[in-house]
Amino acid sequence: MAFSKSVIRSQIPINCNLCETEKNIKWKCLTCGVLMCSTCKDKIHLRIAKDHKVVDIKNVGLPVQELDFTNIKCQDHSEQSSCLFCTKCDKLVCPTCVSKIHKKHDLTEISDAYNLKIDKLKKKQSKLQKEKYEIITTKDQLNQFQNADNSNYTKVSTDILNHEKVLKQAVEKHIAKLRNELEQNHKASSKVNEECIKVISKSERQIDEKYSDVQDFIHTTDISKFFQNVNRIEKSTEVSVTKPEISRRTKLQFIPGEITQSNIGVLQSVDIPSAEVKVSLSVVNQYQTNLSLVADLSPCHDDSLWIACDPDVVLQKVKPEETNLKTISNFNIKVFGMTITPSDDLLIIGKSRLQMMSSTTDKVKDSVYDINPFLAIAVHITSGGQIIVGGGTNEGRRAVFVLNKDGDHEAVYEHNKHNQPIFSYPRRITTTSNGNIHVVDYYKDGDSGKVVVLGKADDVINIYKGDTEINKKVPFIPEGIVTTPRDNVIVVDLATNTLHILNNSGHLITYIKTTDIGIEDAYSLAFSQTGQLYIGCNEANDSTAKEAKLYKVNISGC
Repeated sequence: MAFSKSVIRSQIPINCNLCETEKNIKWKCLTCGVLMCSTCKDKIHLRIAKDHKVVDIKNVGLPVQELDFTNIKCQDHSEQSSCLFCTKCDKLVCPTCVSKIHKKHDLTEISDAYNLKIDKLKKKQSKLQKEKYEIITTKDQLNQFQNADNSNYTKVSTDILNHEKVLKQAVEKHIAKLRNELEQNHKASSKVNEECIKVISKSERQIDEKYSDVQDFIHTTDISKFFQNVNRIEKSTEVSVTKPEISRRTKLQFIPGEITQSNIGVLQSVDIPSAEVKVSLSVVNQYQTNLSLVADLSPCHDDSLWIACDPDVVLQKVKPEETNLKTISNFNIKVFGMTITPSDDLLIIGKSRLQMMSSTTDKVKDSVYDINPFLAIAVHITSGGQIIVGGGTNEGRRAVFVLNKDGDHEAVYEHNKHNQPIFSYPRRITTTSNGNIHVVDYYKDGDSGKVVVLGKADDVINIYKGDTEINKKVPFIPEGIVTTPRDNVIVVDLATNTLHILNNSGHLITYIKTTDIGIEDAYSLAFSQTGQLYIGCNEANDSTAKEAKLYKVNISGC
């Protein structure tokens, strides 16, 4: 993939005013205004100007309070003042302490020890500030969840009550229908019975009458009259009697219906679509570098940051100061990827084995992290200290490795569950708190890419290939990627000047155009210790100057 050019040169490093060779300026004399390195401060300036006020260059511009390092009473020998600081025992010592116990220990000036302690405290303070920010962010999320839970409880409770009313109405309506049906059936059956009984009663009366006539005739004593009327009496007993047909009858029986969850309703958990997220960006500061591209960004705990440009073969440590970008260190090193360790050391991608640059000495040495025979392409450090490295071989193999702090390989992602290669070119990596690994991966042509999300089960759980609307006309070209304090993921889309905001499973939540706030050609991303977002840019295609811009922005909503 071709890189664009870059935007105005940053400050040119200033040499020590005394030796005129050393670029690592550490001190400034407030009395005479001289900028100097540590060697010149101790060996030259303080010898000829003992009464001048010299301060750490980091504290220039801050209110300076006089500090007296000469009258600190020794804790073990109260009659003497402390003269040095023992770094081995981590305590102040007087001449007696030195001669008795600390003679062969590493000793340093009290002021130097003080400055070292101040630096450590500032780092811890910065860490506390970051932790507080993360806690506040988590608290805000929990409050949002609580509000959502309360709202959901009210809604479901109302739904249940409304369903109860509907069920009651339906039951009452059905019961009324059953009662009416029973009533109608009973009336019809009673009418039939009454009519049959009426017919039977009439026949019964006729039979009783004939029976009485026969009874009276039987008891007659007039034989002559008997024979004269007997035939008539015999014929009269042959009266046709109507008998209603009594067919087989049926009866009604009430069979209660079964009350089950299926006809009343159940409670069940369902995935709720994420509420609409409103993301906003606002530029805090704009800085100008002397690079053609801010390809990589790694903020340190003291608010300084490393920036690198592999086309320029430059690695710089810079310190944003108001609207200026001060260059602290400059190295001619080709960096393909880098990340900051918890101790502020810098991990740099070289070949198979990663290299480590010390935060105190700026010396580069080999680290314990090696993925041989793969060549490293991308590197990331998790909040738990795991090192995740993306790499490839000349034979076309591509993989992502998870290493522990000792350099041991804990997991390797190379093939999916169908034994197919997962990656084409794993370029950038970030992780979320649920353990998912998000990898920016380019297709073989290099003109488009995707974000592959790896789960703990050593398999792909999602692949994000861009949005159908955002990338309708222009392919998705992901580059910079970073995890937000709210555990979402931001991905730079180079071709559209868009930040895609994904959740921690790699699904699109929302997006925002960087051009809406005047940022063009966004390329790299990193969060500062205080939760602000750094956006490193590429230079415009038609520019030949090395003036790539760096932005510090406030971002909310993600």
